[in-house]
Amino acid sequence: MEQRHLGRTGLRVTRLGLGTLTWARDTDEQEAADQLKVFWEAGGSLVDTADIYADGGAEYLLGRLTEELVAREDLVIATKAGSVLEADRRVDGSRRHLLAALDASLERLGTDYVDLWQLHAFDPQTPLEETLQALDLAVTSGRARYVGLANFSGWQLAKAGTWQLAAPGVRTRLASTQMEYSLLQRGIEREVLPAALDLGIGLLPSSPLGRGVLTGKYRHGTPADSRGASEHLAAFVSPYLDETASRVVEAVTTAADGLAVTPLQVALSWVRDRPGVTAPILGARTAQQLRAALSVETLSLPDEIRRALDDVSAPVHHYPDHDWSTL
Repeated sequence: MEQRHLGRTGLRVTRLGLGTLTWARDTDEQEAADQLKVFWEAGGSLVDTADIYADGGAEYLLGRLTEELVAREDLVIATKAGSVLEADRRVDGSRRHLLAALDASLERLGTDYVDLWQLHAFDPQTPLEETLQALDLAVTSGRARYVGLANFSGWQLAKAGTWQLAAPGVRTRLASTQMEYSLLQRGIEREVLPAALDLGIGLLPSSPLGRGVLTGKYRHGTPADSRGASEHLAAFVSPYLDETASRVVEAVTTAADGLAVTPLQVALSWVRDRPGVTAPILGARTAQQLRAALSVETLSLPDEIRRALDDVSAPVHHYPDHDWSTL
């Protein structure tokens, strides 16, 4: 599998990553092992998890599998911290919480370090410089090799990235930002992506298949074994089962028919090759689904199809995102 540098850093990762959102919850140990084996045998390296996935269960399962199935040094392990499930708080970006969460993640993962440690979300209740200092301490202590963010808005990413660059050698450059990005969700093109490109921050798209909708599986209803029918994930999928999404899915399906490939391959190839993208994160329900997604490695969309998909999925952006003189 082709590799790319993660942002403006020396870290190289495969241009597709493996997500573990459902591990230890909807995905049992045997299925997770099958997925990791398929991913590794295809040449994949980047595996993304978080301390909140299955309340730490996903990290624990990944740690077990790196002991028994795939050597730790063969993987680029990324995890996240900062999300909390408290009645009055969803994010805790305090230095105290973040560093304690990192130690707990390392214990569950059974490793002395993670390759990429990410802040899961912006905490408006904690000074940003305190939150970012936790990233610096993680790197200087050797517990993380690189650091990044997730789910930060454009101004938040720009502020954080600029702060880190203001003291070279003292603060750690942000390597990445993980954001939802697909043909059904192009909101980051408004401000996040321009900020990331300007600051040299690599983009790791989550839900690159529009939460599974872009595969075309929901065109004629909700399959009983799909995430849309899952108790945990039905509400996650439902926002993309509207008329607007349907038009995009039909365009993807038409393109797939013309290329003699699947809608999954078309949608994934589109996002993988967007400017600024390093590696979409794939979350598969089965190893078979993952294998089908990894087959996109050999596909590059013709320019005319890419432009057609750009047009049919284009978000509505007006002032101030376009040159004011054209409005």
